[in-house]
Amino acid sequence: MTETVVVVVPDADILASAVAARLVVKIIDAQAERGWANVVLTGGRIAKKVLRSVKELPASDAIEWSHVDLWWGDERFVASGDPDRNETQAREALLDALPLDPARIHAMPPSDGPDGTDAEAAADRYARELAAATKPGSSELPHFDVLMLGVGEDGHVASIFPEHPVYHETGTTAAVHNSPKPPPTRITLTLPTINTAEEIWLIASGPDKAAPVGMAIDGAGPKQLPAAGVSGTNKTVWLLDRAAAANVPAKLRSLRS
Repeated sequence: MTETVVVVVPDADILASAVAARLVVKIIDAQAERGWANVVLTGGRIAKKVLRSVKELPASDAIEWSHVDLWWGDERFVASGDPDRNETQAREALLDALPLDPARIHAMPPSDGPDGTDAEAAADRYARELAAATKPGSSELPHFDVLMLGVGEDGHVASIFPEHPVYHETGTTAAVHNSPKPPPTRITLTLPTINTAEEIWLIASGPDKAAPVGMAIDGAGPKQLPAAGVSGTNKTVWLLDRAAAANVPAKLRSLRS
């Protein structure tokens, strides 16, 4: 049975440091067990803070960065290098400072990539890249040690929005059109793919996240609140600052289920 953990810290800066420390330990442990690690990154303000905090941690020197595969949970379908791309933000915050193997940085295709502006073809390309990275005898997806997700003010995760048709997608990836948040076209991992991760971390800070976080933890319907529909195969961790946790009952802040 999956374990659910709710962690609450005082503010966004401490949250970023705590998530960064947890991430470094998780990667080190995965490499000790298998020699490699797969991490799925997210975007947004708090994600950028987390990556910057990783760079400041001395313990990150214990990671064999050339044996880390980095993926993304979703991406804005804009041109390569666009500041709105999650990849661009991650490179600026951390990745460009690390001795990573370029072949193991699995960015989602941009709108000026090999598929041009065909978002469906770009999403299919990413699905094939995921399949190609699996170990012999395994499923169609890599083993994701940890998959990080931001939580939107409307309860969306990755680019899976409430009541949006993408919620019903069952393939590995999907193109997203008419996103309620700009830009309107995106690429995302689907909920079934997200839920294959060993650990899923939902990260939220600020009072604008209190309502969706509280409802998701309290068991809201996932179609109306996609954050309520994610669950790691081993562990689901809510990593929150006090403002984002305002609607979470105190008894749940050390929840194990």
